[in-house]
Amino acid sequence: MEILDATIVATALPAIAADLGVRPLDAAVVVTSYLITLAVLIPLSGWVADRFGVRRVFLVAGAVFTIASAGCALAPDLSTLVAMRVLQAAGGAMMVPVGRLAVLRTVERGQLVRAIAYLTWPALVAPVVAPLIGGLIVTHADWRLIFAINIPIGVAGLVAATIWCRPAETDAGRRRLDLVGVALTTLAVGAAMLATQEVSGGTPRWPVVIAGTVGAVVLGVAAVRRMRSSPHPLLDLGVLRVPSFASVIGYGTVYRMAISAVPFLLPLMFQLQFGWTPVAAGAMVTALFVGNVVIKPLTTPMMRRWGIRRVLVVDLFVSVAAFVALAVLGSATSAVVIVIVLVISGALRSIGFSAYNTLAFADVDAAELSDANAVHAAVQELGAAFGVALGAVAVSALAVFDGLPAGAYSATFVLLAVLMVVCVIGASRLPAGAGRRAVGPA
Repeated sequence: MEILDATIVATALPAIAADLGVRPLDAAVVVTSYLITLAVLIPLSGWVADRFGVRRVFLVAGAVFTIASAGCALAPDLSTLVAMRVLQAAGGAMMVPVGRLAVLRTVERGQLVRAIAYLTWPALVAPVVAPLIGGLIVTHADWRLIFAINIPIGVAGLVAATIWCRPAETDAGRRRLDLVGVALTTLAVGAAMLATQEVSGGTPRWPVVIAGTVGAVVLGVAAVRRMRSSPHPLLDLGVLRVPSFASVIGYGTVYRMAISAVPFLLPLMFQLQFGWTPVAAGAMVTALFVGNVVIKPLTTPMMRRWGIRRVLVVDLFVSVAAFVALAVLGSATSAVVIVIVLVISGALRSIGFSAYNTLAFADVDAAELSDANAVHAAVQELGAAFGVALGAVAVSALAVFDGLPAGAYSATFVLLAVLMVVCVIGASRLPAGAGRRAVGPA
């Protein structure tokens, strides 16, 4: 619900702008305000869960998200809609990471790969089906339905969580909140997200981009130094000493950037370069979802049979070829060929996503799960945002390659293939038995 909501709104921006009487460019704040709030608050999720209990925080966050969704659906003007989106993001920032933390704390280590497989589904499915759902809603219904459908889903989730989530035990690790660390981290992430959203816009204001980038770097360095020296850091960065977790944070973020750019680029390429309708473009993108579905039952057996490292290396190597295949697609390419390429890409996306998400927590001790979960969630959110921004900037900057089958889009997919080569190098450096205890016996 949260990930779908975060991605589907972009498709409806023109309709939202027209209904509320503003320019589409002004309506973009509906997306940026959500993403910035989400990224800023996610680092707090670990401390909040430890302080108030996982079950309580999850239920409150779900209720906040659901109520804010109703507010978005009823918003009479842009200012109210933005305010409700900020409140919605506050719920989402706690709901998703804390929900994952609840699973990580209760599942046995040998069953972690199966649990992660279930948790991976939303992140795989939502960005792929969002263009089709958004296109259908905007074409045949009211944009407010995008938010209204969250209400029954949210209520059902809250009822299920009330029944099945165990009451939280008293958390022994209630540490003080480092307010200086919170301020530095919040400002650093906010500056990074501001620069990212500005770059991904149609006409970026470069002074804002430069100021945001410089601010993010300076404040980020200060935040890291604070977390390393504070007796009660917002996030304990000592978890980065775990080699497998550090690899996911580094190379896994590069991977997240590359695959997050694909669902963003494909609908634009199909509509602007190939001349397809929004519904046709959205329908074609769902071929990625087909690949996810087909391969998902095999991801866990593959990791158990060959190990996470080997699966990652092979998957990422083939993904390089998949990005090259995307680069050679053109308006004259058969729809059948496009579907085949997208299905294969979706399958590779599913395998890589599951492997990285399992590896992230495989070797992390129970006492470090809260910090690892918060760091992982925040970095994933930033990686996805940077991936979309990279795709937007690359399409604009590589317009000179108009002789390629899909012009700048083809050149951008080649650039993403280069990023995937970096991920191959990172995966090849993992120990042979990385994540073995989380995968369980073959």
